[in-house]
Amino acid sequence: MSRVRNNQEQLKRTLTERHVQMIALGGAIGVGLFYGSSTTIKMAGPAITLGYILGGLIIFIIMRALGEMAVADPRAGSFSAYAYRYVGPFAGFLTGWNYWFLWIGAGMAEITALGIYVNFWFPGVPRWLSALVALIIMASINLINVKAFGEFEFWFAIIKVAAILGMILSGIIIILGIGPGGRPLGFSNLWAHGGFLPNGISGLMLSLVMVMFSFGGVELVGITAGEAQNPERTIPKAVNNVFWRVLIFYVGAIGVMMAIYPWNEIGSQGSPFVLIFDRIGIPAAATIINGVVITAALSAFNSGLFSTGRMLYNLALQNNAPKMFAQLSETGVPRNGVLISSLIILLVVALNYFIPGRVFIIVSAITTFAVVITWTSILITQLYFRKALSAEQIKQLTFKMPAHKLLSGFALLFLGMILVLMYFIPDMRFALIIGPLWLLLLYISFRMKSAQAENA
Repeated sequence: MSRVRNNQEQLKRTLTERHVQMIALGGAIGVGLFYGSSTTIKMAGPAITLGYILGGLIIFIIMRALGEMAVADPRAGSFSAYAYRYVGPFAGFLTGWNYWFLWIGAGMAEITALGIYVNFWFPGVPRWLSALVALIIMASINLINVKAFGEFEFWFAIIKVAAILGMILSGIIIILGIGPGGRPLGFSNLWAHGGFLPNGISGLMLSLVMVMFSFGGVELVGITAGEAQNPERTIPKAVNNVFWRVLIFYVGAIGVMMAIYPWNEIGSQGSPFVLIFDRIGIPAAATIINGVVITAALSAFNSGLFSTGRMLYNLALQNNAPKMFAQLSETGVPRNGVLISSLIILLVVALNYFIPGRVFIIVSAITTFAVVITWTSILITQLYFRKALSAEQIKQLTFKMPAHKLLSGFALLFLGMILVLMYFIPDMRFALIIGPLWLLLLYISFRMKSAQAENA
């Protein structure tokens, strides 16, 4: 492990506290909130607020598990490095390549969705061209230095947060009837159309799959630990704020939506965000929200390239990836990892040319399974991490996960339930086929690599 630590020090710790805080906030707010929320609302009705609260609690447990390890040992490889050290070589191999795979799929999904949003303004622009331009711009940013990535993520997150807070405040104005001639709407829409649980417990349970998928990306905070200026301060603060951000930005925004519009009408007339801004008289509401969603998609793609480059770098340090990925540029960027990941994502540009209508469904199904595996590996690794420490070392932990066995066990059971629930959603069943095949491929690859090393 000493070799890993020495190489780790070549990364530049130039991410400031404001960068890390906004990266954490941006990771918790995805495109799914702007356009995907109508799908979850249709599944659970007003009870979806309970779904986001429960999902937020699970995410908080996962982030506390990751935060404990990240503060004790901040490194760019994050949970893959921890899995390699505390669980075993195969765990590090699987976790690292799975997370790389996750962000490759997510990156493909985001730039595919980007083409749809660009078509709102420019209907004649081919989706593959929008994807190509986005890929070139974001790859260039990531190749400059980590501070350039942090600055873009900071401002991307600011735009998303401003849009959501503006929507919540606008909604409160409508609900309370503030202003001349205003008529209070109240909150009766939350129970007046079939009750708070219109589709029963089953509707709420199935919605949890999409709820958890929308939180994919929060674990990015752990990846930033290796390049944060003061991880002992910034990581705990970012992790502890995760749950409150979920309450404000998901529960608050969606609660306001359903108080203003009957839950069974949301999504039938366009984005709920557009409808609310339009209702209080903001001109060009649809254009504004479309710009925000494009920003959100670029933000997710930017984070994806950052994560894939760092994960390949860490895998190379473990001898689980070609040595070329351990090389850093003069500015401390794992350039080869970023470039190779960009070239692989470039495949989606071709797919958008040949099968533009199917790409998003395919890559979304692939990433759904991968994100659950990533969170599962974080929880399991934290249990092994604690086992490896002496009683004195545990006392010295500055950001300790409380009741770690109980909470991790609960979160693991919840994630297992999510995989089972995916079977009952037709569009998600594809992931249950591709996912296990992917894990099998990783196992075979690891065994082949190990056999070659033994014979060398």
